[in-house]
Amino acid sequence: MYEQSLKTKAPQSVSGRAGAAPVSAAALMAAFRRCADFQTRTLRVGAGGSVALLACWLDGMIHAEEAAEGVLRPLTDPLRAARAGDAASLFSLLVAGGVSAPSVSELDSLDELCEAITHGSIVLVSDELGRALSFDLKSTSVRAVGEPTLEKSLKGSKDSFVESLRANTALVRRHAATPRLKLAECTLGRTSHTRVGVFYLEGVADSGIVRDLARRLAEIEIDGVVSLGALEELLSDKPRSPFPQLLHTERPDRLADYLLDGRVGLLIDGIPIALALPVSFAEFMKVTGDRCMNQLVSHVLTALRYLALLLGMYLPALYAAVASFHQEMIPTRLLLSIIEAKKDVPFSTSAELLGMLVAFALLQEAGLRLPNPVGDTVSIIGALIVGQSAVEARVVSPIAIIVVAVSGIACYTMPSQDMGSAIRLCRALLLLAAIGAGLYGVALVSCLIAAHLSSIESFGRNYTAPLSEGGDLLRRLLPRPLRREAKPSPERGLP
Repeated sequence: MYEQSLKTKAPQSVSGRAGAAPVSAAALMAAFRRCADFQTRTLRVGAGGSVALLACWLDGMIHAEEAAEGVLRPLTDPLRAARAGDAASLFSLLVAGGVSAPSVSELDSLDELCEAITHGSIVLVSDELGRALSFDLKSTSVRAVGEPTLEKSLKGSKDSFVESLRANTALVRRHAATPRLKLAECTLGRTSHTRVGVFYLEGVADSGIVRDLARRLAEIEIDGVVSLGALEELLSDKPRSPFPQLLHTERPDRLADYLLDGRVGLLIDGIPIALALPVSFAEFMKVTGDRCMNQLVSHVLTALRYLALLLGMYLPALYAAVASFHQEMIPTRLLLSIIEAKKDVPFSTSAELLGMLVAFALLQEAGLRLPNPVGDTVSIIGALIVGQSAVEARVVSPIAIIVVAVSGIACYTMPSQDMGSAIRLCRALLLLAAIGAGLYGVALVSCLIAAHLSSIESFGRNYTAPLSEGGDLLRRLLPRPLRREAKPSPERGLP
């Protein structure tokens, strides 16, 4: 049912008119005119060469050797093709196993024909029948499966997603080898015709969420899906919110874990990252490696991430508020040390923090955009030389550098880069509020952020769960012991 609802989405007609254009060699040649990689070959097969076929494919999109040995060679073999007296009998012979291709499908519209060619198939067109046969022979020249670069784990699996949709679905099935793991596919983008796969575990995933996702995918009307940002914006309940509402992962084992937990996975052809939904704020604080560690160690590390979250958001704002409006809250010895460090600095505490945060953001962008050797050099120069020179020149105080550095390092501990970006944005808002109204401004902006988080829903699920559900919060926030979740299965024991 869900697969059918996903496949009802059809791309825009290549003919530019409503409805399906008929299949013909001339129409296909016109659709791919001025395409240098479009290859054709006219074949005369059947008894006495009575049947004319046009073989078409895109160079580089198909496996050339398999196409030659499995499709073209059997057609040119007189002992095989001579049994077909006309085009209809030849098509029946090919569908019944006349060629060695792994899959074959009949196409009766120009749109289906163009989609098959652009996705790595070789097609045989018959003007006599007005139909075509498609043989799926995708090229295997894609990036090899390698180790994850963003989500590293010491004890987890070492495979990550690649740019091929079918390779990614196979990686997920290796971690969840059950026929209950269902895969539905659809095509998005009027021009790009990008294939999207939806994974869910039947009997575990909420059927309402699967239907809701199928409806949202069917309503998407854009020219192309070539990045995650466009699809994420169209699927999110609140696309203007800085907080991520879909989980990103490059690890097949992590996506399989989400699927076993009842979530729905989304894979896009050409993008080596998967999406999982629905999600909550607490899910962005967990990592796959927590399952591979001792229970106590994983609990301590999870608590440390929440502490880093608070430090990354509030430390600059609290320092600015206390230093500017509430000096009585600072211990005397610490206050004297701060005064001694700032006596020769010409800028206020607020200007120091704002300038250091901007400089920290510039260094981060420079390190990300430049090549690795140059990026590392820029980071070292900015952190050591520029920072040390600024302190020695009495441009900024050492305490301001310490506050900004601790806050920046705390933001880097976020498992999700998208959540880290949202935290940095909240940090800037809290700092501006602290500069304007002290701790009262920090409290006001904190209430606004909490209210915004409470208003977000991810496919009908509360974004702040389990914080908003009450009960035993520690049990809900921290990873649960596997012994409590495990159920004995005697029939699968060792002999």
